[in-house]
Amino acid sequence: MKEQKEQLKDRATNLHAKFGLASRVITPPLGIYSRNWGAAKFDQATGIHQDLMMQCLYTQSEGGKPVVLITADLGWWKNAADEQTLRFSLLSYFQWDESQLIFALSHTHAGPSICSTDEGQPGGSLIKPYLLFLEEQAKACVEEARENLFEGLLTWGYGVCDLATNRDLKVGDDYLIGYNPAEAADQTLLVGQLHDLTHQRRAIICNYACHPTSFAHENELISPDFVGELRETVTGSLQVPCFFLQGASGDLAPKKQYVKDPKLVEANGKQLGYAVLATVAQMEHPTQRWVFEKALVSGAPLACWRFEEEVPHNTVDQKIQHVEVPYKTMDHAETILAEYEACTDRVLKDRLWRKYNTRMSIGDRQTATIPVWLWKMGNAIVVAQANEAYSMYQQAVRAAFPAYCIAFVNIANGYVGYLAPQELYGKDIYAVWQSPYEKGSLEILIEETKAAIHKLITNET
Repeated sequence: MKEQKEQLKDRATNLHAKFGLASRVITPPLGIYSRNWGAAKFDQATGIHQDLMMQCLYTQSEGGKPVVLITADLGWWKNAADEQTLRFSLLSYFQWDESQLIFALSHTHAGPSICSTDEGQPGGSLIKPYLLFLEEQAKACVEEARENLFEGLLTWGYGVCDLATNRDLKVGDDYLIGYNPAEAADQTLLVGQLHDLTHQRRAIICNYACHPTSFAHENELISPDFVGELRETVTGSLQVPCFFLQGASGDLAPKKQYVKDPKLVEANGKQLGYAVLATVAQMEHPTQRWVFEKALVSGAPLACWRFEEEVPHNTVDQKIQHVEVPYKTMDHAETILAEYEACTDRVLKDRLWRKYNTRMSIGDRQTATIPVWLWKMGNAIVVAQANEAYSMYQQAVRAAFPAYCIAFVNIANGYVGYLAPQELYGKDIYAVWQSPYEKGSLEILIEETKAAIHKLITNET
């Protein structure tokens, strides 16, 4: 009966802690190397669509270590050393351990290169100074957030948005990346609200899985893609900052993508922004919970629910789970580099350069260790890792813990490649042949993440 009573309550996620917020514009200088698409016929952006942003959420729980979330409108790390240089500099500067920081990228495909080994490309000389600039802005963001802490309540709620569609499309014998109307997509939206103790809203967090690939090979503008208009829509309505966390989006993208027209990109962002606002409209008061009250005899037997005051959680626990998965057998880096240097096809050359950087990142190891950052923030859990996991990851783990709101973050604290379901291996599909991970790696990650969350929950109780 006790178990059933708990099931007859909505999720309780409110966390009472001290929070700090800060943001910086990180739009790069025009002329920086910004070719993100093999089919692109240009190497440097000619204009700015919307500014790129960096945002910081600093959380200090009672008696615990601070946890710091930094988001940035950037694409992905081609070179592992560049990411580690930036992140380890922050860890050293603020004297944190690795579990305390998540540096997450939005995965825009219309941003600058953040790969120092691209310095020989047109505009490549601007990359290293830009990486130093990012490090400076990250430190400034954290310092500002830490200096302006306030007591508040962070709550979460699920919604839905149909911006994301399945993007694994088979046409004849070919597997393409684009809108696939025949397959269902995970369109789960998770929204966080931060209030101060006067119940004034201070920030919104949007966790959603969808590739920011609205702009593509014809676009010549620096842009956060749909994430920029998402923020404009939410902030314009609620007058608070909006953070974006890219979910497990390996197989998800907008229906309307690969376009040049900014209006279509902005429409995608508005669609997600309106869904966030709709979810916020239905979220409970930060100190209340929706619970079953009684059965009522009417024309039909009714189940009556009501609000109940909820004592907020006040602790944050964090850990890193190291998951070991197998690598594929790959060509040696020297072989790939020689093939790259001999190649004269612009598109194939771009693929080989990415392959070479990936090979250099993993070295000669036969197995990979994937770190998974786990933050338990009340009855909400943040799961962050560096790869492009398919949405199966978030669906399977969320289903195992229905009493919790779980945020999933792709491309956090690094980047290596895709994690696709094992049934796709053996098919000529991009997410499989691009990835250095062997068949079954995603399934291992799912089971290890479930086990780690279970341990995190049971250790506390």
